[in-house]
Amino acid sequence: MSDASVFDELPGDLMIWVLIVSELLVFGAGLAAFLAVRIADPAGFAAAQDALYRTGAGLNTLVLVTSGALAAWALRLREAERRGRARLCLVGAALLGLVFLAVKSAEYAGKAGEGIGWDTHPFFTFYYLLTGFHAAHVAAGVAVLLLVAWKDAPRNVEAGAAFWHMVDLVWMLLFPVIYLLR
Repeated sequence: MSDASVFDELPGDLMIWVLIVSELLVFGAGLAAFLAVRIADPAGFAAAQDALYRTGAGLNTLVLVTSGALAAWALRLREAERRGRARLCLVGAALLGLVFLAVKSAEYAGKAGEGIGWDTHPFFTFYYLLTGFHAAHVAAGVAVLLLVAWKDAPRNVEAGAAFWHMVDLVWMLLFPVIYLLR
């Protein structure tokens, strides 16, 4: 009989997975609440959604997918003892995270310039809450990626990449629900 458990098969440390699952549950609850409130005012939500900058959100989707690929490559390169290239990929992923934040900041500034705030309509309450919370995770992820590029033990790279993939996954849920779903 083996002492191995299902947790031994997870890449990275168990605690990073506890963090990832808890974050996904929080975002899932927020999205569920958004969809539940949307049911009461579909026309109002659709009109509010039309005020969003979908092109910027689409660009940000490409930015995060590309940064996720760089994080995945960094892990493979680090496992192959190609530390310099792995570090470059991690820094590149972090820089793309900063691009995401710049685009999101421009979007927020545009909404503010139009007089659209969190209290304009329930749609925007959820919009700012969910995308702002996600942006905070992007900022944290940028810091994690840069820290992992500096302290690049394979285990660290694996945990950093796993966190960054969670950030990507959350955006892959937020983008269609907030920007596209009618």
